[in-house]
Amino acid sequence: MNEDYIPIASLNHYSYCPHRCWRMFCAGEFVDNQYTIEGTSLHDRVHNLSEGMREDTWQVRAIWLKSERYKLIGKSDLIESDSGQLYPVEYKRGRKGEWDNDEMQVVAQALCLEEMTGRRITQGYVYYASSHQRQLVEINEELREEAIATIQAIQILLETGTMPPANYTKRCQGCSLKSQCLPEVSQKMNRYLEAN
Repeated sequence: MNEDYIPIASLNHYSYCPHRCWRMFCAGEFVDNQYTIEGTSLHDRVHNLSEGMREDTWQVRAIWLKSERYKLIGKSDLIESDSGQLYPVEYKRGRKGEWDNDEMQVVAQALCLEEMTGRRITQGYVYYASSHQRQLVEINEELREEAIATIQAIQILLETGTMPPANYTKRCQGCSLKSQCLPEVSQKMNRYLEAN
């Protein structure tokens, strides 16, 4: 990957937890757990370059997306076109959760598609393999602005290498890097330092 570009998937990780994003993309740390292994297995099946029609919908899988404007790069899971409208479909292993970080990845793909095709992308989907359901992502101005702000935050993170704090939240429970950042310990240490 070109050093000047940021991975599309990093928007998902940053939105989930900036500290996790730093560990993965600055420190080069990654540890598998049940969830990451299931996700990798799903993407191994999905990431086979193919193109074809499914009923009235044109589909292409595993093509590279790139944006010069936002310095983004990544491989799509699925791009579809129905009635002349293009939209990205991001595959995820689980089911729709409490977090909206998957939406950021879809918006980033849409930004790349818009630049590559000259077409406005107004929607995308997240396909959750466990429930076999698609979640519509309306790509409105608010989501676009959030994605652009996230891109800028990641660019600063990658340029400076400054580690964001490890904040303990419910999200930590399923994180494969929990044992690396020890968020509960960091939280207790910070409370102690603030009290003294």
